[in-house]
Amino acid sequence: MVSRKITTTLMLLFVGTHISITQQTVQAQTPTAPTTTTKSICQSQLGTAIDAVVNRPLFNRVRWGILVQPLSSAQNLYSRDAEKYFTPASNTKLLTTAAALQQLGADFRIRTSIYQNTNGNLTVVGRGDPSLSDTQLQALAQQLKQQGITRIQELTADDSYIQGDIVNSTWQWEDIQSDYGAPVSSFIVNQNVFGLKIIPQAVGKAAQLQWNDLNESRQWLVVNQSVTVAENQPSYINVTRDLTGKVLRIQGQVAAKSTPYLVELPVVDPNYYFLRRFRTTLATAKINLGKTFVASGNTNQKEVAFVQSLPLSQLLMETNQNSNNLYAESILRALAFKQPRVQNKSTADIALEALNKSLTQLGVDPTTYKLVDGSGLSRRNLITPEALVKTLQGIAKTPAANVFRASLPVAGKSGTLSSRFRNTPAAGIVQAKTGTLSGAVSLSGYVNPPQYEPLAFSILVNQSEQPASVLRQAMDEIVVLLAQLQRC
Repeated sequence: MVSRKITTTLMLLFVGTHISITQQTVQAQTPTAPTTTTKSICQSQLGTAIDAVVNRPLFNRVRWGILVQPLSSAQNLYSRDAEKYFTPASNTKLLTTAAALQQLGADFRIRTSIYQNTNGNLTVVGRGDPSLSDTQLQALAQQLKQQGITRIQELTADDSYIQGDIVNSTWQWEDIQSDYGAPVSSFIVNQNVFGLKIIPQAVGKAAQLQWNDLNESRQWLVVNQSVTVAENQPSYINVTRDLTGKVLRIQGQVAAKSTPYLVELPVVDPNYYFLRRFRTTLATAKINLGKTFVASGNTNQKEVAFVQSLPLSQLLMETNQNSNNLYAESILRALAFKQPRVQNKSTADIALEALNKSLTQLGVDPTTYKLVDGSGLSRRNLITPEALVKTLQGIAKTPAANVFRASLPVAGKSGTLSSRFRNTPAAGIVQAKTGTLSGAVSLSGYVNPPQYEPLAFSILVNQSEQPASVLRQAMDEIVVLLAQLQRC
């Protein structure tokens, strides 16, 4: 679970260090270098070496699930509870992205369209493009202007493409208050988050709030109970919203003269957030917009403007490199596009069935995993190390293998692994997906040992009271062992 920028939850944001809860997640993936110093390890020694890591006394209460196999075979080089279920966290994204690539192809794009009806009114149809931003809205406005449209009497946002709840019912309250738990629907713009800065004032005064979008400030009743304290005092801010999604409460203190920082919050209603952003964009393009509506299933006539998402290959890069939950959930729902609609069944549920079929085609046993979302944010997802390794092996045998591998972080170089494995034998030869939830840490991917054949591996840890950084260091030691594997 990794956020894009700064996350606000029910927990504290420690302003003095200018990081947030999820930034700590990223930064905590910089454990001290693994202590393994062996230059090489024989295949016959691997089991003993890994056992020495996981059987340390500090891991007595920890559940480990590990599977290591050659990429081209089902030979177990190491296995520990590989057939048992674990909470996978963001390793779930490996299954989601592999299934999407298998079914949709690397060049698949998501289209956002504007149609003109016989009465001259316009309908915009959203299809859940996670990469849609103000830039694409400007492109839509310019296309309308080029067709001589300077006034829109009525604009309808058709949200029928993606059906069902906009946030997963199994996500925790602290998650759906945070930017990494932003809602997913037919309309996504700017990743469905908005921001505000909290700026210290004179000592004793409330901190000033500076909104990135004034339209959003009008949607909230803000209760600002923050206070500016002396420069030498610690800073801590707690930003919460109530269950109605209308009251924003800001509590805590900020040190005088400290650097303003950005808080990003998920929007409450994506449809109307889109319409507000698009109204602003149209006004800038000197197109007057009258009434706006939200409706489902309009009869659309002539397409007069459209934009498309980045190709799936690039959407996967954002999903896996930066562990972007919104992208993962949007990509999951795209799996339903080619499936028949089923009454009273959500788009996400239809997509999960399509995911199962795609993974079965890749050779993954459907009894080895149970998913309720596409991102891994839900604590109800269950995946075995076996399912993750089979997914990695299966997609590696397809024409899209290189596209999939390119989407994964590279040890010591990119994404959520950019600060891990530096100055170790694993740097540059490991491509893997990270995952973190409270009490659950995961790492699964590929290793290309210089003196051994390519490997697929999965390491899942659950029910741990240890800090995530301690678990990651142990995982990294295991992966460094794999990187040094040789036949002897």
